[in-house]
Amino acid sequence: MLPPKLILSPIDFSDPSHAALDVAADFATRFGAELLLVHVVPAIPHLPENVSILKEGEYDQSLTGAAAKRLADLAATLAQKNVKARTETGTANDVGMELVRIAEHQHADMIIIATHGMTGWHKIAFGSVAEKVVKQASCPVLVLRANAMQDTGGAEKAASSAAD
Repeated sequence: MLPPKLILSPIDFSDPSHAALDVAADFATRFGAELLLVHVVPAIPHLPENVSILKEGEYDQSLTGAAAKRLADLAATLAQKNVKARTETGTANDVGMELVRIAEHQHADMIIIATHGMTGWHKIAFGSVAEKVVKQASCPVLVLRANAMQDTGGAEKAASSAAD
């Protein structure tokens, strides 16, 4: 397995996922691996009040298109840092299982994912994407806690401690 050739980095465009992407980019640089940036669009998103049910398909396409554009921008930024990256968007109600499916389909050697640190009722109601990925993925998963990354000074420190 080591060194990894393909590292999957789930992106939900939150600060923790960007910090995890920084760690994934560092791993990719150290191991000469390629990054696969993945965003999963909810299959049945909550429609804003100004979107008609008749325009739901167009709304879904706009979400997917916007996510693809943001992923492409991230990949271009990584390319400027000599990190090879490609992107993929998925659509699913169960984000964790879609990430696992993509990882298996693309033969990812490793997944580096941030956890938002949900606790209590919110976690019970919605579950943890990172937890599902850890339980179901067939490759190693590095989970970076959002609180730990902020408390310790960011992704650079997480990357150096993870690589040691």
